[in-house]
Amino acid sequence: QVQLVESGGGLVQPGGSLRLSCAASGNIFSIKAMGWYRQAPGKERELVAAIVSGGSTNYAASAKGRFTLSRDNAKNTVTLQMSSLKPEDTAVYYCNADVRTYDSFTRSYPMGNYWGQGTQVTVSS
Repeated sequence: QVQLVESGGGLVQPGGSLRLSCAASGNIFSIKAMGWYRQAPGKERELVAAIVSGGSTNYAASAKGRFTLSRDNAKNTVTLQMSSLKPEDTAVYYCNADVRTYDSFTRSYPMGNYWGQGTQVTVSS
């Protein structure tokens, strides 16, 4: 019903920058929240940053001051601009969204949580 397509990962040197983008598509009625999580090898998945429909943004302590999350409501996209990257930022980054869809069969508007496939970010010299 809903697909999240990520782009922008890659290899970058410490201190460098990367931009991650995520586009939501499908049977979308509205998006309540959209953001990024990451999972490093041997660690649990953690929130990086998320933005809700009203525009409020929540950042992990490790991301504050270095990462900026923006959202284009018209295009159903979010962009994570990452700067001053550190080796500890190395992880698979996943887009996540709380999306309300329209079910024409039941004539209802169910809320669901969706994940992208993940994109690798590697910070290394």
